[in-house]
Amino acid sequence: MVFKLNNHLLSRIASSNGHGEDSPYFDGWKAYDSNPHHLTENPNGVIQMGLAENQLCYDLIQEWLKKNPKASICTSEGLNEFREIAIFQDYHGLQEFRNAVANFMTKVRGNNNITFDPDRIVMSGGATGAHETIAFCLADPGEAFLVPTPYYPGFDRDLRWRTGVKLIPVDCDSSNNFKVTREALENAYEMAQLDDVKVKGLLITNPSNPLGTILDRETLRSIVSFINERNIHLVCDEIYAATVFSQPDFISIAEIIQDDIECNRDLVHIVYSLSKDMGFPGFRVGIIYSYNDAVMSCARKMSSFGLVSTQTQYLIASMLSDNEFVEKFIRENKRRLAARYRVFTYGLGQVGIKCLKTSNAGLFCWMDLSGLLKEKTLKAEMELWQVIIHEVKLNVSPGCSFHCLEPGWFRVCFANMDDQTMQVALSRIRTFVNNKVDNKKPKKNLRWQGSLKLINSPRIYDDFINSPHSPMPQSPLVRART
Repeated sequence: MVFKLNNHLLSRIASSNGHGEDSPYFDGWKAYDSNPHHLTENPNGVIQMGLAENQLCYDLIQEWLKKNPKASICTSEGLNEFREIAIFQDYHGLQEFRNAVANFMTKVRGNNNITFDPDRIVMSGGATGAHETIAFCLADPGEAFLVPTPYYPGFDRDLRWRTGVKLIPVDCDSSNNFKVTREALENAYEMAQLDDVKVKGLLITNPSNPLGTILDRETLRSIVSFINERNIHLVCDEIYAATVFSQPDFISIAEIIQDDIECNRDLVHIVYSLSKDMGFPGFRVGIIYSYNDAVMSCARKMSSFGLVSTQTQYLIASMLSDNEFVEKFIRENKRRLAARYRVFTYGLGQVGIKCLKTSNAGLFCWMDLSGLLKEKTLKAEMELWQVIIHEVKLNVSPGCSFHCLEPGWFRVCFANMDDQTMQVALSRIRTFVNNKVDNKKPKKNLRWQGSLKLINSPRIYDDFINSPHSPMPQSPLVRART
């Protein structure tokens, strides 16, 4: 006999669509998953350009591992440490790990005047877990965070799904390269007040995902003044800090509150991880660094639900304590990202495709394809995206999935592939754009045109909507935040 499980037997979370696997962002992942490109075995497959992953410096990591076999307790050289590390389960984490991460955070930010206290470092299962923990610590269900647009789609999951917290968009646009302004912050805050929604904080990403831009000193000072005057929290996602590959340099919020402006430090919290800067998404090393003692204490208790394994802590502590290696890695990582960015954007420029000109960080470009739209609408953006996914066979991410109100922007990742695959991707783009320009005849209806998934998101996201790729069990898509 076959029994059918009724939804009323499940919890609200289990039976809801809160994880958001039906968004365009995830649909692109499914298209790739079903037909992944391989240079020799499947050359006509979908190329993954929706994954913000840094694969450009793995040779440096591998070289270090060969020279330091004791760093792993699962080698004969590291076997003597196995028992002690295997039974360690203090949720404060290994002291050596916290010391090394604090030192790395200082070096990445390039300002030796900034110091991070190892005792304020709280572990979490990646930045995903760190953001959810911060949301639990700072806000009750129904309360809200302001988030400048465009923003990483995963925030809809990370901060909202299990916490019941709302996200209120702070609308930014291309007229000033999507810069966050005091006026936009005030407008969003006032709209929340009119809707009787209590704002508990502001979430910023610096460097930005998906823009690849950094926040300048003036903007950061304005943001700190805003949260201080409103007495709301500031959560700073700085997980791309080491990916800034050209001038101007990255400025951490830690530098602003230490040197530039007086504020209530209890309101400031930093989220960090090693997923992007080191290319370790599978290690699930997330960090909460809070200047608030109560938040730090609560977050540490909550970290019991998502600790970093002691095996990983031990390896990371050994690697990041090697100052010579760390300095070489940071320097070479920036050089290789800059080189890849130049080659990729030059290839796009050859067919007239421009990217956001102020980008100098991240593992992606914010690509402007508005000139290829049939009309300036989000529907037309989705139609173009469907062609790129199913005909050009590139998984790029449409701007609407990042809550961008201007049609035609796409995030395209360039650091998760080798040089040959990048050239194949550029070749496909060139062919597609040239055909679009040359072919003036209307095309016949395509099979996918009758089943477009369009986004109709409210201004305050209080329903479970639009999360990023969230792969099913056993899928090769199980990755870190992207």
